[in-house]
Amino acid sequence: MTTTALQGTGSAPRPGSPSEPVHELMRRDLPLLGVSLDEWTCRMMRWHFSDATGTPFWLRQRAALGFDPVRDIHGFADLRRFGTFDKELLRRAPVRDLLPRGFAGRPFRVFETGGTTGEPCRIVSVTRLGNDVLMYAALLRAHGLAGLDIVAMTPGGPHAYGHFVEGLADSWGGAVCAIDFDPRWVKHELRSGGDPEGYLAHLLRQTVSLLARREAGLLFTTTRLLLALAAELDDPLSGYGIRAVCTGGTSVSAEEERFLRREFLDGVRWIDTYGNTLVGHSLQAGPPADGGPCSYHLAPPFGEVRVAGRADWTQTAGYGERGRVVTTTLLEDLFIPNLIERDSAVRARPHPWFPWDGVARVGPAQEEREAAVAEGVY
Repeated sequence: MTTTALQGTGSAPRPGSPSEPVHELMRRDLPLLGVSLDEWTCRMMRWHFSDATGTPFWLRQRAALGFDPVRDIHGFADLRRFGTFDKELLRRAPVRDLLPRGFAGRPFRVFETGGTTGEPCRIVSVTRLGNDVLMYAALLRAHGLAGLDIVAMTPGGPHAYGHFVEGLADSWGGAVCAIDFDPRWVKHELRSGGDPEGYLAHLLRQTVSLLARREAGLLFTTTRLLLALAAELDDPLSGYGIRAVCTGGTSVSAEEERFLRREFLDGVRWIDTYGNTLVGHSLQAGPPADGGPCSYHLAPPFGEVRVAGRADWTQTAGYGERGRVVTTTLLEDLFIPNLIERDSAVRARPHPWFPWDGVARVGPAQEEREAAVAEGVY
């Protein structure tokens, strides 16, 4: 999960900020964003727990819940009756059990998490990847950045990130020049006490070769790899024709952020996201007028990223207070209620671009700092 919160600076011309709320632009392309959170919650209970359309993963657990999700869940707040979600259930589930019966016969893809905190979790994607593309493409259009070709320093294979970037370029007929990237190799090296620097150099050589052609206007990568790339290139990123860098994944420190902004991203827009494979993309809002940190906002009704009180996950922290991040994913493809993430964050107020709560100053929770977490490059 990423914790950067920056916009590019410098004297070179940059794409402007959105002139209207980004969520309105997103809703034009994806009308489901106009459904209320409570109504969508009830729809998803009928979808995932009805015999005709339900997800076998959830249908097998229905009898042991102690309540009927279709009859007894009347709105989003009622989802707390499920308690906290155990990711081990996803790790053990057969992949076919994750495909809702209502999607029978539809093409689908299997994606896996990066395995930062243990064995990867698997999910299926039927509609979610397309929906993510529609929302992010609206954000890029608002910044005047859609339509550009892409260099993708992103993982492919079972990882959703690379497929998402390809779908994004497809939405406007763009080209994606992607590198060969297996983030699990880096995590393996870190966990086994090995040296991942050789593999990192392999990733950088591929990326430098693509950037040197000066054919793309967008760079997609992780924040950790962006730092490594800055040390390899002779010129600021704008010198390679890049107008914006779009990041997700690993975190960087405040000092590293300042270095990237001042020394490497002069004249380049920096668009960041916070999220993961299970919950999707929380989009970065514009910098607040008081100069504080940027906030990240997940679009309802497809889910919620909430800052819980320190003593009780069912309570919500006050604005400006730090607590543990709790996420709920509410998609036709995937239902995950009340997942306690490895991050802590500060609860942020709604933003004019995204008028619902967000999170800011995200970082690993204290318990996770003390655990064996292999963040690596992704």
